[in-house]
Amino acid sequence: MHPANPFVNRLGELAFLEGLYRRPGLQVAVLYGRRRVGKTELINHFTEGKDGIYFLADKGGTQANAQRFAEACAARFEGLTPKALNFEDAFAYLGDRIAQNAAGKGKLVVVLDEFSYLVEKDSAVPSFFQRIVDQIVKGSNLLLILCGSSMSMMFRGALSYESPLYGRSTGDWLVKPMTFFEARGFYPRAPMAEAVAAYAVFGGIPAYAAKFDGRDVLRSIQDRILSKGETLYNEPEVLLREELREPPTYLSILQAMASNAKLTDIANAARVNAKDMPKYLKTLEELQLVRKINPVTERNSKKSRYFIDDNFFAFWFKFVYPHRSELEAGRIQDVLPKIGRDLNPFVGLAFEQVCAQYLSRQGEIPYNKVGKWWGHVKKEGTRVVEEIDIVTLDERTKTILLAECKWSERVNAGELVAGLAGKAAKVEWNNGKRKEHYAIFAKSFGKRTTEFEGKPVHCLDANEMVSNLRAHARKG
Repeated sequence: MHPANPFVNRLGELAFLEGLYRRPGLQVAVLYGRRRVGKTELINHFTEGKDGIYFLADKGGTQANAQRFAEACAARFEGLTPKALNFEDAFAYLGDRIAQNAAGKGKLVVVLDEFSYLVEKDSAVPSFFQRIVDQIVKGSNLLLILCGSSMSMMFRGALSYESPLYGRSTGDWLVKPMTFFEARGFYPRAPMAEAVAAYAVFGGIPAYAAKFDGRDVLRSIQDRILSKGETLYNEPEVLLREELREPPTYLSILQAMASNAKLTDIANAARVNAKDMPKYLKTLEELQLVRKINPVTERNSKKSRYFIDDNFFAFWFKFVYPHRSELEAGRIQDVLPKIGRDLNPFVGLAFEQVCAQYLSRQGEIPYNKVGKWWGHVKKEGTRVVEEIDIVTLDERTKTILLAECKWSERVNAGELVAGLAGKAAKVEWNNGKRKEHYAIFAKSFGKRTTEFEGKPVHCLDANEMVSNLRAHARKG
């Protein structure tokens, strides 16, 4: 049997919840984030040792859910289950029980998981909860956590200005996938090269990251992704079929996106009318599976690119979905060598994410905007696209950092920075007034440099990034 997934990191989220728990009186927290991101595990860890009621809503409608919630409340207080036609009835019962048992008692934690299901089924639910918060449990020593996976429903039900619940929460938190530096807690003893490769394949969703055995990425791919019966074998397809009305279309779009970034190219590869693409892409963006990006120096651009915003989904659609016929026939050994041959460039793309995450944490070079840059330039009479892996901008200090990320051994930083400087000259941003920094990130270096034409150059490998962040955390 595979061991249960460990609980790793989430220090910020836990501190947020603990802070609300320590405040006196009624507190309302909204916790939201995409499916599988670890919200329920976070809540379970937070509520361990605390007095509480956990309720998982389903799609059965308001009355059925309210009655089940009333049963959960009655079980906590060892009383008879009241008749609850709606959540106001159930919370009225809960408020009475809290008042009767308040002496010497600490705060009660009440979790409504998948609150988004309630909102989806009944548009009156936010109004019910407005009255619950404003009137029924107003004076209770209670932490109410409303948790959900549907981003659109959580905004409609609790976070948007139009929601009756708007302004009633005392805090809200978007639970995001883990960064490399957080997810590495699942495999702390893995060599750095394997750790970066594991992040490229399994990503920052805790339930996925925990599948890496901590030693050999290809072996973990074979055992935990390519083997029929394993959760990750068809996880993306299962999730899309749960969430969407036209799964085949979305599967085709994501498979196309695994190898293409421009909207027209994705539409052509997926055989979807380009005019219909925006509605599909909007849905995938709401699910936090796809992200649209523009060059970092441009606000509204016709150069937009789309990419799969989940490493495991990107891996699955590039390496697994196209080979489902072989895998269904049990021919793993026909597929695995193909993955092995093409994995390094794929890991290189994830290494860019790792480097960007490092820059967001390091605190040495100021910036308020980070992204990629690309644009058309003339090269030897031919119009070509030039790209820079990472660019950070700081409007206040007019500082720009331009970075190249090379997932290779024994990199010659001097050669790379010369090419990077040539591309930097094409970047239109505070020309003539800016302070330029260059950065070269690599698997390892054969030759380093600290400056180029009088401008500072920062050279870092993955091990140094980890050690620098540890030192930065100790200072903080």
